[in-house]
Amino acid sequence: MIITSLRSKIRVVFAVTLMLLGILFISSLKYDRALTEEHTQTQERAISHYLYSYYLKHGSIDEAYLDAQNVSLITDKGMVVQIERFFKEKNKFKRYAVHTYHLKRIIIINNDRFKLILENKNKTKFPIKRAVIFAIVFLLIIFLYLWIMKSLKPLSTLKSQIQTFSQGNLDIECKSDKEDEIAEVANEFDHAVTMIRELLHSRQLFLRAIMHELKTPIAKGRLVSEMLDDEKNKARLHSIFERLNLLIDEFAKIEKITSKNFDLTIKPYKMSDLMEASIDMLMSENPKRLISTKIKKDYSVEVDFELFTLVVKNLLDNGIKYSTDKHIIVVISENKLEISNNAEVLKEPLENYFKPFHTSKKGLGLGLYIVKSILDIHQMELDYRHEDGKNIFTIV
Repeated sequence: MIITSLRSKIRVVFAVTLMLLGILFISSLKYDRALTEEHTQTQERAISHYLYSYYLKHGSIDEAYLDAQNVSLITDKGMVVQIERFFKEKNKFKRYAVHTYHLKRIIIINNDRFKLILENKNKTKFPIKRAVIFAIVFLLIIFLYLWIMKSLKPLSTLKSQIQTFSQGNLDIECKSDKEDEIAEVANEFDHAVTMIRELLHSRQLFLRAIMHELKTPIAKGRLVSEMLDDEKNKARLHSIFERLNLLIDEFAKIEKITSKNFDLTIKPYKMSDLMEASIDMLMSENPKRLISTKIKKDYSVEVDFELFTLVVKNLLDNGIKYSTDKHIIVVISENKLEISNNAEVLKEPLENYFKPFHTSKKGLGLGLYIVKSILDIHQMELDYRHEDGKNIFTIV
């Protein structure tokens, strides 16, 4: 498992540090115990040799020496019998043996002169000073860990603000009055958000002002067209002004989509109904001549009606514009919509046509950009392939 999170790396570093500190403390205790055991064994052997030498000279046991060494002579016969039985069971009843019996360190000296059973009352002292030092270091490391993690806490707030910003909410503030690097990043991001917010607001104001000003002459043009006596020209002008009005509405939607200032109304719709509404949006005089629809298997899809019909309408419009015979075929099958036309293969990868204002001789180059933006919102994809002289676009 690869650790990529900064917090996880810090946790691992401190965990390894604490583990090494614990290993060092336990190892030091074991080392001290080994030294103490070695010293105790040396002391006990020296006591045994001294007692033997003293007995040879004086014919008695130097009990004062034993008291000075904090070693007592066990004289209770019952206890002596139990200890001897225990040592025999352990196969350690020899001329000289040392073992622990009921948490007591027992020494047996059994030679040709005498038999002694001694209790070594010297206890290994716990290294309190060393334990205190290790405890202080341990607490210091824990304090440093908590201090560093607390210093990283503003990162979570900044991350939350960035996620909110990425979802289109520009009304965020992440200023920091601290002086560390995280505060510097937060303040720079807050400054960038402020600049972007002001830029978007000015752009929206500019676009809305232009669209508002365009609607006035369009409305006047429609009124003038109504005064014409020639019905054919009247209908043509009326269609032109309707088309211009529809374009302005589409630009308004594009502005909302790109600024992510659009509330989706997701509902289930039949694909055939969405297709019919999209064809109506083309405002073509003879749509049946331009579009052939084949419904192999109709299905429902959960989409925003206005946005999705705009997607299909743009694909239909592009298909008619760029077809060699001004005719397209729409196929509705299981969970996919195919739009095909007789046309040359695309000269560039499909991804290039998703860019706004892509080079186009027959439009503004916004059609597929709008399609891609709306499909991304709906978590759908647009596939493209060229077969048998046909360009085939599929919404899946």
